[in-house]
Amino acid sequence: MLPPLKRHTIQVLVAAGHGPVDVARFAGVNERTVRRVAREAPVTQLEDLVPHRVGRPSTAEPHRQLITDVLGEDPLLLSVEILRRARLGGYAGGKTALYELIAALRPRDVQVEMRFEGLPGEFSQHDFGQIEIRFRDGSTKRVHFFASRLKWSRWIEVTVVPNETAETLIRTLADHFVAFGGVPLCAVFDRPKTVALKWKNNGEITEWNPIFAYAALEIGFTAEVCWPYQPRQKGAVEELVKWVKGSFFKQRRFQDMDDLLAQLAQWLMEMNTERPSRPTGVIPAQRREEERPRLRALRVQPDELALRIPISVGPTAEVLHETHPYSMPPEAAGLPGTLYLYRDRVRIVAGRHEASHPRQHERGAPSRLSAHRAAHLAALSGTRAKRYLKRQHLFETGEAAVRYLTELVHHHPRSWYRDVDDLHDMLQQVGPEAMDRAFRAALDIGQLSTAFVAQCLGRSTLPLPLVCGEVS
Repeated sequence: MLPPLKRHTIQVLVAAGHGPVDVARFAGVNERTVRRVAREAPVTQLEDLVPHRVGRPSTAEPHRQLITDVLGEDPLLLSVEILRRARLGGYAGGKTALYELIAALRPRDVQVEMRFEGLPGEFSQHDFGQIEIRFRDGSTKRVHFFASRLKWSRWIEVTVVPNETAETLIRTLADHFVAFGGVPLCAVFDRPKTVALKWKNNGEITEWNPIFAYAALEIGFTAEVCWPYQPRQKGAVEELVKWVKGSFFKQRRFQDMDDLLAQLAQWLMEMNTERPSRPTGVIPAQRREEERPRLRALRVQPDELALRIPISVGPTAEVLHETHPYSMPPEAAGLPGTLYLYRDRVRIVAGRHEASHPRQHERGAPSRLSAHRAAHLAALSGTRAKRYLKRQHLFETGEAAVRYLTELVHHHPRSWYRDVDDLHDMLQQVGPEAMDRAFRAALDIGQLSTAFVAQCLGRSTLPLPLVCGEVS
């Protein structure tokens, strides 16, 4: 295919009296091409400036209909994704031929982009995004993700997240800093409430989200929040989410969430280590190696990162966080304090009192330490109050305990408290999980005997029924 302006150049030189050899050398073509173009009609009008296809047809031509169909479905689909689909459809040619055909068939829609550049280790950009995904079986799911990018090297990290809370932002941000290889000077965010709560008309932050602010101190980064009326800042952060959607989520088709996560990992590997970034022309992994010396180590690793949440110990000596009651000593009731929230545990400090619990995730699930159970009972006056508190402690082991004690009370309305005393002693010795298993075993065979529960817990020398052996 000879460009039209090249044909025009050849025709002008021939008309000026230059020989085929000189014209061929000047135009970078062979003499036969010079003679052929000289015989063609002159290129004199704008509508003539259309490439003339010569020689064999393009290897991409048989796939014209596939490309037309794909672009008709999504005109903004990236050429690299169309190439991937064409290869799955049997295309064996080079990418140049296919890209030329894509360019000829793609509808024209030019958008002006605004960019700002940073220095090595200076900026990273972060934002939440969400998109509706339709899987191959026709089902849909709203997917939330958190995207981060080192501005200078263009290294990118994207994580699918369950929500857009402050904790999710902070923990995913810490994970992304680890993946970057360190912390840049400044992390740039959009204006979510997870970062800033109040600001002046000129954009100055007057109140940071305290959870975010404490985490910034713990990890060791400074934050900058985009002002809504500064499109060069805000546009750069929003452009990150738009690019992730347009380059990955809108380009690929997924069987299910597992397939989406697998393709996301593969795509990140390709974007970071194989393909040159369009703005820089360099593979991000190469520039990140130059950027690494400017990145600083995290002050605390993600698994040891604790979010600080102000709390108050309730009148029942419990701290309620995200529907989960965590026990404290009775003496701490009514005191203000701080809950340190880790990924897998919580630590509560109120005055001189401190307690650590495994973190609960099932909605409403409580966590009560055995020492606190004993202390709460000792703090109560009156036999009746102690009995009902013991029963409440048993209820907290799970739904099976509620069913078991319901049957027990209705079958033995005058003597159930003796069984509750024994069951509570067992709870203190073996913990809530073992008690839950034993209660379920007793319900399975309709056995309301406290002795049977004891056998299931290994608290007796009597031989255990088979069902107890399965849960003990």
